[in-house]
Formats: sequence, C-alpha cells, structure tokens
Amino acid sequence: MEDPMVKRAIALGGGGPAAGLHIGVLEALANAEIKFDVWALSCIGAWVGIVYNQFDGVENKARAEKTYQFFKNGVFRDDEGYKRFPINTVFGPDWAGSMSRALTSFVIDPKNYLHLWDPSTMVNAFRESVSLWFPQQKFTIPDDGDINRWILNQVLAPNPFVRYLTSMMYLSHVTGLSKINYPKSQFMKSINFEALKEPGKPIIFHNAWNLDDHKLALFSNRPMIREVDKKEYKGPISASSLCACSALPFIEETVEIDGVTYCEGALIDTVNFESLLEEHRDLDEIWVSRIVDSKQVRRPKDLHDALANLCQLFAATVGEDDVRIFKYHVQYDEPKWEGIIVEIQVPGHINFKWNHSNLYNGRVLGRAAAEQAIKRYHAHADLDPHDGPHFINEHPEKNDKEGWQKVKDTYRKCQERADA
Repeated sequence: MEDPMVKRAIALGGGGPAAGLHIGVLEALANAEIKFDVWALSCIGAWVGIVYNQFDGVENKARAEKTYQFFKNGVFRDDEGYKRFPINTVFGPDWAGSMSRALTSFVIDPKNYLHLWDPSTMVNAFRESVSLWFPQQKFTIPDDGDINRWILNQVLAPNPFVRYLTSMMYLSHVTGLSKINYPKSQFMKSINFEALKEPGKPIIFHNAWNLDDHKLALFSNRPMIREVDKKEYKGPISASSLCACSALPFIEETVEIDGVTYCEGALIDTVNFESLLEEHRDLDEIWVSRIVDSKQVRRPKDLHDALANLCQLFAATVGEDDVRIFKYHVQYDEPKWEGIIVEIQVPGHINFKWNHSNLYNGRVLGRAAAEQAIKRYHAHADLDPHDGPHFINEHPEKNDKEGWQKVKDTYRKCQERADA
C-alpha cells in the first residue's frame, strides 16, 4: 500500500515504438498501488502519460489496459500489414498542405526557375567526367566511391530537370515527411484533454522546443508557478502541444501554436528533471522510466532499422546523460534535494517496430522490469527520504542478480515471440 504522506513524481522519457515499455511499467506500478502526484513527460512518454491519465472513473489497474488498447488500435499496425508497410498508422504525409499547397506555391514562383540552366557547370561536368574515366587518355574503371560522386556531381547536379525536382523536394515549404497535428481529427479527438484539468488529477506537464525563442517550453494541466532558466510555461496541454512535443525534425512537421513554432522537446531534455525540481522541490521520490539506452541500438539491416537508429540513439544518449547530470546536481548543488530516485531499467535490445507484437512484448517486458524495481524499492523501505539523495536500482544487474535474471528471461521470451 502507498504511503499518503509521500509525494511522488514519475518521469516518462522518449522512445517512440518502445511505448509498450511505459505501459507495462505503469501497469506494474498500478498493481502495486503506487500513485504519483506529478508527471513529467516528453515525446512518446507524453502520449502514454496523457492517454493514461485521461480516463475517469477507472481503477488505476484498468487504465494500463485502456492505454494499451488506445495505442494498439490507433497507432500501431497489425503484424501482417507491417511486414510490407512498415509505418505506423499516424505518420501520414500532409497531402493537402505538402503535396498541393506547398508544391503549387513552389511551381508558380518565378524565382525557382532561375539558375536551372548553368552552362559552366555542364562544361566542368564534361571535363571532370573525361578526367575520371580516361585518366592519362586511357579508359579506367573508377572506384565505386568515385562513381557515386560522379553520378551525383557530374550527371545529376548539372541536369536542369533534376535540379528543378531536387530543389522542389528540399526547398518547398515542407518541414517533415509526415504531419500529425490535426486537432479536429477523429484520432486526436479520441483523447479527452479536458479530463486532465478536472479536480483530483495529478499535475502533468510535457516539454517542446521553442524554435523561435530557443527555449524549452512547458505545457501543463495546471498553471506553473516558477519560470525556470531558459524554460517557460506556455499554456495548457492540448492536441497541438502534444503533437509539438513529438515533432521529431524531418520525420514530423513542426507545429505552430499562437504564432510560435515548436518541435520535439526530448531532443533537449528527455526527462525534465530540472523543471521537475524547480517547480516541485517538496518531492520525496522521483521514479524514472527512461525505456531506451544506447546498448539497445543494433547494426541496421535496412533503411527502416537505420531510421530507427537515428531516432533512438539520440533519445538513449540524451536520456542517459540527463540522468547522470541530474544525479550530480542533486548530490552537489545547494540547496540539496534529499529524496529518493528509483530507476526502472529494461535490459537488452528491443526492436523499434510500430507493430502489435512489439507493443505487446514491450508491455510484458516493462511490467517485469518495473516489478523488480518495486521489489528493490520495498527492500529499501527504511531509507529516510529527507536524508538523501538515495538512488535505487542504479545497477540492478550487480545488486540483484536473481531479479535481473528474471527480467532478462522475460526479454528473451519476448524476442522469441517477435522472431516467430
């Protein structure tokens, strides 16, 4: 049973397709009747945390199942469909904006037809081609790297038609491959943002990066009291703010709110520690579900894997660094924060597929990891939160080999199911 006198916060970090891990963690915490007064969120952690907290009149133990069903039915794709269409169900191109308005605007702008025909570039391309293929007036097959550069710079770059199509692709007013910021869509309306404001709800906030003022912006279901250095409270959580917090550059279009442009905040701060303690110095415990680390990233087999590496590697390393820096500051900064930090760590490689089996396996693995973290937390029940800081579950593989082995066994079973 939870202690009503203990004030707790949970930080849910970014990790995209690893959303199932967060859901499993929340399920285990609910089963242990551990509740939280403050939720600090970013990227996919914001989506999971907000969806989880929107449900009214539902026992905590049932919220994880409802959250799981939301992501299964609304975001992740069925396994068979994903095999030949490896994209989740919400990363759709902005057909009207990108393919119509932006491209039409590009086509009718006379400036975009300047410098397409460049005779000097063509002459230089011919000269350099002869030099590459006939060095010393003798035909020679160049190295693959030289051929690739030749095709790019001497074949494609001087071609007026290719130059036009390339500039249309990269220079039209499109800021991402996909767009999810449609506040009036059926998908976004399925999230009850107003429910987050009701009495009795915990304090919930997520971040996003303000590209105009170069500040980390915070959106919350309650007005925030303090202005943190280089951060600012920008307003209530909404459909657009949630989309902004996960607008990963190039992957998703930036989001404009009240004339300000935002992108994903997890690029700057994965777990919101500084904001958390600036606003809530009276916390006794902070639980951290970071879900990804650099050891989970593996050699890519294809472009799908390579793109996942691009997204997850930064999320992992930024999150790891944030935790390290936070631990340093709470130990050495004045005034000290004297609470307990519980890390929930998931071992091994998880795949970064947006399919049902990965969501399910993540939930199972996250639940197992959280159960072990809870066990270690109860084993340290005699710790005084006002005599800290204390770090629990910092190295579970060293301090609790038996419990850690159970988590790894669960991971192995999940991998076997995924391979099957």
